[in-house]
Amino acid sequence: MNALREYYESEIVDAMIKKFSYKNKMEVPKIEKVVINMGLGEAKENAKAIESAVGDMTIIAGQKPIVTKAKKSIAAFKLRAGMPIGCKVTLRGEKMYSFVNRLINLALPRVRDFRGVSAESFDGRGNYTLGVKEQLMFPEIRYDKIDKIRGMDIVFVTTAKTDEEARELLRLFGMPFKK
Repeated sequence: MNALREYYESEIVDAMIKKFSYKNKMEVPKIEKVVINMGLGEAKENAKAIESAVGDMTIIAGQKPIVTKAKKSIAAFKLRAGMPIGCKVTLRGEKMYSFVNRLINLALPRVRDFRGVSAESFDGRGNYTLGVKEQLMFPEIRYDKIDKIRGMDIVFVTTAKTDEEARELLRLFGMPFKK
């Protein structure tokens, strides 16, 4: 838990205490986990799509994802219960802070015509969701090695009680919100 100790001794905590007048360092919200989810609609026809997506996500996250399966059968989508329909990975601790750092400082600035991420994607309980259109924005992914461009959802789960606290926390981490 070296990353957590560094967090509580950082200038982020001091700035949050100053802005929200917390009485204790332990009251300051922190990022609890980051969940990366990739839904694969084409997986029902193409079994190789799951393997490819798992490979890409392993490279991006530094951790092997789990394959998510359909809970219910839906005839309109030609989907049966138990069929693989995506993959997700949950990052905590050092891997989480490393991913957040790479996302904010390397991947997001590489997006063409990037003007910042939406400041409206909070859920009311202090969690933030970011949708990414392609996995190529991460420098670890080689363009010639991918078979298809896939998007993903990145969810920041925080211990913040309000969206305002979570927005300030992510801003102090360097998240480039639109003005």
